[in-house]
Amino acid sequence: MLDNKGFDLWADGYDKSVQLSEENDEYPFAGYKDVLNTIYNIVHKREEGKILDIGFGTGILTKKLYDDGYEIYGIDFSQKMIEIAKEKMPLASLIKYDFSKGLPEEIKDNSFDYIISTYAMHHLDDEEKNKFIEKLENYLNKDGKIIIGDIAFKTRDLLEKCKINYNEYWDDEEIYFVFEELKKSLFNKNISFAEISHCSGVIQISKSL
Repeated sequence: MLDNKGFDLWADGYDKSVQLSEENDEYPFAGYKDVLNTIYNIVHKREEGKILDIGFGTGILTKKLYDDGYEIYGIDFSQKMIEIAKEKMPLASLIKYDFSKGLPEEIKDNSFDYIISTYAMHHLDDEEKNKFIEKLENYLNKDGKIIIGDIAFKTRDLLEKCKINYNEYWDDEEIYFVFEELKKSLFNKNISFAEISHCSGVIQISKSL
């Protein structure tokens, strides 16, 4: 897994790397734009709202929401990516923090209509994902949602098939979402999955009553 220095070095070329993978419909970023558009359209069911973006990177999705008037908070551990995103969103609250350690103090008195994360949470193992999602739910407003767009598969078999097809490029240090397994772990949650490509999907988790 890249550390924050690795992401700093990758920051300037990140968007181009994603675009090349997506245009070729290849792992890991096949369906990337559709993932972002899906999340954008879900958020836009509310005309206004407060959003926390976990691992916002260069701010591709968040910038669109920022321009539409949503109140934006974000967490990322790459100083370089924060600088790039801050130029696009000068009034957003962008915080340098490693979310694998939890959540920063700066957001702990806040609550959000949407907590979104794109292509970031696969850096957590499955147990850490479950605990982190449970923690995030505590920061949702009534009728709020956690929306995760990532490298994700409905079943373990589909993940293994993708791994075989892209074995040369597969990153064993990244732990991808398997929806059927996540749903079992979060059995008491209102959770859904939309498959976007052969290696991507969008997971929605609504605030428990």
